[in-house]
Amino acid sequence: MIDYKKSNAPLNTVTRDMIELSKDTGNVYETVCIIAKRANEIAAQMKDELEKKLQEFSSLNDNLEEINENREQIEISRYYERLPKPTLIATQEYVDHKLFFRKSNKDRNI
Repeated sequence: MIDYKKSNAPLNTVTRDMIELSKDTGNVYETVCIIAKRANEIAAQMKDELEKKLQEFSSLNDNLEEINENREQIEISRYYERLPKPTLIATQEYVDHKLFFRKSNKDRNI
């Protein structure tokens, strides 16, 4: 699992210089694709982690009062809402050179 607290990703959107950001790949679209794929992975991990934590509170005989009064469940949800968004985490990982990617060597004839 990823420790999201240790991520130095910003909580708000940051304007980036796409030319500077895409120096490693040489292509803006490849850079965006790499970051997007990583963001999807992070989002899926965060969703799975949240669902596992919230399943601890579910039972077969839940009633409406128990759901509304469960403070721990609300705090867990608020914690995940306060985390940086997956795209911001993925972009920061890319900027910090923590992402591994490789280019395909396939040449296409157009």
